Amino acid sequence: MQLRNRDLSFESKQGLYSAVLDLYGRITDPGGRVIQTFEDVISRDFPESLFQASLELSSIYQRSVPLRSGLYRLDLVIKDTHNGNIGTLGTALRVPRFEQEKLDASSLILADQIEPVSTAQMAVGQFVLGAYKVRPRLSQEFSASDKLGIYLQLYNLKADEATHKTKVSVAYCIMQTKDQKEVWRAVESADHLHQGGEQLTIERLVPVNTLAPGRYSIEVTGIDLLTNETVTRSTEFSIKPASAKAPVTLRPSLY
Repeated sequence: MQLRNRDLSFESKQGLYSAVLDLYGRITDPGGRVIQTFEDVISRDFPESLFQASLELSSIYQRSVPLRSGLYRLDLVIKDTHNGNIGTLGTALRVPRFEQEKLDASSLILADQIEPVSTAQMAVGQFVLGAYKVRPRLSQEFSASDKLGIYLQLYNLKADEATHKTKVSVAYCIMQTKDQKEVWRAVESADHLHQGGEQLTIERLVPVNTLAPGRYSIEVTGIDLLTNETVTRSTEFSIKPASAKAPVTLRPSLY
């Protein structure tokens, strides 16, 4: 979830500007049965020296909710505790079903931050997926000076019966959306990918400093070299002028 800082109500106290939001979420199945509810208190604090600049930025919030495969509806209610304003959001959720014997992949996440976390931090906190902290760029907009990271997981890889290792190749391609002209391609061979188990995590930065402003698509294809199965995930993004502002992280406060 992303919010513009200028839409929040801040109160000043001892040189610190603070905004506080109450969040309530509900997930239901197609029949209206409540599957899960959750609440959180979210705070955003800026020192006086950075407050005006912060109003031009956005903040993002994330919460992980485990769900079985199927269709759901997510409803959110957000209340600004300082002025009483309330915002609502309703959206459909589709949790895919992965076949156990077929190569498959997660959705492709574009991020402005991907970094490993310690063992103690794994699966704990916002934006942590397994062994990495992955902060998504929800707007899918980047400038040429930004970092553009991609995060993808491959599932159900086959292991060689003799070596008990998987053998995977991954291809990356960026194309201009307007004329479908390829502007960047790279391939990672099995020798350069961490091999182990039936699941592979792909995380890397891709170069965008040479891309002109405009719309692009990025495609990632995983190839299981032992079975010749392939799986492809793609998404679009935009390159904006270097002056475009990046979102900052919204940190929750606990009750």
